Amino acid sequence: MNKHNILIVGVGGQGTLLASRVLGNVALKQNYDVKVSEVHGMSQRGGSVVTYVKMGDKVYSPIIEKGEADIIIAFEQLEALRWADYLKKDGKLLVNEQKISPMPVIIGKEKYPENIMELLRENFKNVISLDAFKIAKDCGNIKAVNTVLLGLLAKSVDIDKEIWIEALKETVPQKVLDVNLLAFEEGYKRG
Repeated sequence: MNKHNILIVGVGGQGTLLASRVLGNVALKQNYDVKVSEVHGMSQRGGSVVTYVKMGDKVYSPIIEKGEADIIIAFEQLEALRWADYLKKDGKLLVNEQKISPMPVIIGKEKYPENIMELLRENFKNVISLDAFKIAKDCGNIKAVNTVLLGLLAKSVDIDKEIWIEALKETVPQKVLDVNLLAFEEGYKRG
């Protein structure tokens, strides 16, 4: 592997930062150089959150420019659309089908865009979507959306599944580890 440029995008409170820590831990376990940069908007209020994760033999900068992401993991549809132009032409877009209305939609100033998934599929050839929220709920905890998506990611990259499980065990709090391991497995199966 030369490198992976991965963008993790979502809404505050969805667990994007924990996902980036797990991913960073996975990279370290592979003896890769890894750089992580987190950008928080109004994350405490449900605003946009983006994390850049670059891993490889040697990484000099954590920033991913437009058209450079090998993979975008979108925790929500609108965030997928918002950040899609960062994806390489042959990159993979992994999308949670969940919709979370931003404040302008909540207060009635804007409408949530329609047909986001269709638009993404028209413009990008490698789009994988699933209802990670429902899967996490079925596993026992709606906050496990992040590990469902990490399972989906794990199936998409050339890193052994056991490395991911070790990283989850070291990073996820013990009290919610079992449900997160189950959620990871469910995402991995759908990859």
